[in-house]
Amino acid sequence: MELNKINSLVELFYKKYKDKKSLTKQPFLRWLKDEDKNFLTWEHVESHITILSKYLKKILSKGDRCVLLSENRPEWLISDIAIMNAGGVTVPLFTTYSEKDYDYIIKDCKPKVCIVSNNNQLKKIEKFISIETKIISIENLSEKIESIHNIFEKYSDQIKTKTPEDYNNKISRKDLACIIYTSGTTGNPKGVMLSHGGILSNCEGAKEILDTLVKKDLPVFLTWLPLSHSYEHTVQYVQISLGAKIYYAESLEKLLPNMVIAKPTIMTAVPRFYQNLYSKILLNISKQKGLKKKLIENTIFLGTKKLNKEKLNFMEKIINFFCEYLVRRKIKNQFGGRLKAFVSGGGALDQKIGEFLNSIGLPTLQGYGLTETSPVVSCNIPGKIKIDTVGPPFKTNEVKIADDGEILVKGENVMLGYWNMEKETNDIIRDGWLHTGDIGEITKDGNLKITDRKKEIIVNLGGDNISPSKIENLLCLNEKIKQSFVYGDKKTYLVALIVSESEENKKEIEFYLENLNKSLSLVEKVKKFKLIKEEFTIENGMLTPTLKLKRKKILEKYKENLEKLY
Repeated sequence: MELNKINSLVELFYKKYKDKKSLTKQPFLRWLKDEDKNFLTWEHVESHITILSKYLKKILSKGDRCVLLSENRPEWLISDIAIMNAGGVTVPLFTTYSEKDYDYIIKDCKPKVCIVSNNNQLKKIEKFISIETKIISIENLSEKIESIHNIFEKYSDQIKTKTPEDYNNKISRKDLACIIYTSGTTGNPKGVMLSHGGILSNCEGAKEILDTLVKKDLPVFLTWLPLSHSYEHTVQYVQISLGAKIYYAESLEKLLPNMVIAKPTIMTAVPRFYQNLYSKILLNISKQKGLKKKLIENTIFLGTKKLNKEKLNFMEKIINFFCEYLVRRKIKNQFGGRLKAFVSGGGALDQKIGEFLNSIGLPTLQGYGLTETSPVVSCNIPGKIKIDTVGPPFKTNEVKIADDGEILVKGENVMLGYWNMEKETNDIIRDGWLHTGDIGEITKDGNLKITDRKKEIIVNLGGDNISPSKIENLLCLNEKIKQSFVYGDKKTYLVALIVSESEENKKEIEFYLENLNKSLSLVEKVKKFKLIKEEFTIENGMLTPTLKLKRKKILEKYKENLEKLY
């Protein structure tokens, strides 16, 4: 399938379904939380999309917004494609937004339809929805609210006679597909307008990388990152283009047992997931003794040498053979046994974590992007991983470095603009180039390397620019430190909040910090810290849905504590 010749995400699905008859009865979507162990086949999904599209066409006009508020499940994808097929624009909402965010977004996008999964989700937004807005539920709620499954049953007879017009062929690549609101680490969320062509060009860039991984095997994905996030939203259409089988995970807490069931070949996640994974594996390794510990140490050492393209001598090759059989294979089996690659995006992955995971047999490809670029700009390529970079830019977009070091992106994947925000759009897109706010460089190999963040920087009293996330990532490499927050704007030195389970860990953390400071520049050293037990979570408003720190919220609660450290 030539993705550059596909006109819309709707066409992508229908063409894939029709052109590959072998897909018809093939398992496609399964939610592991659902007690029903059966998959929805491609045929089931196609008929459900067609029915729901016909129903929505009676309500939606071209360009009407349709809010979609649901946890990850098969009906999410069905609803998304049906909305677009009916001429509408999907507005996905995170299930973890604050009340203020729901109020703002609904008033901002003025939806004609709201699709909610269940009563819990409906309660979050019903007081903000106007009387004219049509509410549709996924699960049966009440007689007043039409459910998707009732629609499937009522209107199934309408699709018995197939026609060439099953999908909307009037959608162009330049048309608006969805409005994805940014997580809003500061201020109100911005509605990022992504086009059909923008997401399709991202799929084209991704497919080039993933084709080398899946080859003849049917790719299997385990999805857990919210589908309302631009990263996972686009991944859905990559999965369709590959004809993949998709499992939706129960929850983040059940991710590892879910991997044993799903046995994924590819899995996408954000850096926080890999950081937690690193800490758990490291803790397990620290408990090993004798020959077992020596074998694991050799696995990491030799794996890192191979990753960095350093030659192994004869003896090292023999030892590495045993490491592969006795260590890496066992680790892979804990993740289902078929994993070809983890793909990391949505933030910077610490280099040490990337090296570690690759060395122990868990190939981890770091990519780079932002919601405004649909979202991927670049990604490492299997077999050519440069762990300190985010890989070469996709061939479907251009990347250049501005005079001040800022990364600029141009291409079909660049957003159409921010919804109802002309000034902000003109501020970030100038002469066709999107100004990312990230600082970087292009290496001699042609890879993109992120070196700093323009916006999320601390400017100390001496005028030095310091990246807090770099130091926070280094702090969290210690197994006793769950999370950290670095502070020091307009101050003479840096301090930190450190989340740890027990006060008893304080001495060990002090020792770790003392050693860490030796490797940091004078202005990056953390002089003092405050130990806290409460974690930064989505629920308490201190993490975004993609697990980034909400710096403003953390400061609101802890500024007084931090100021006492000066």
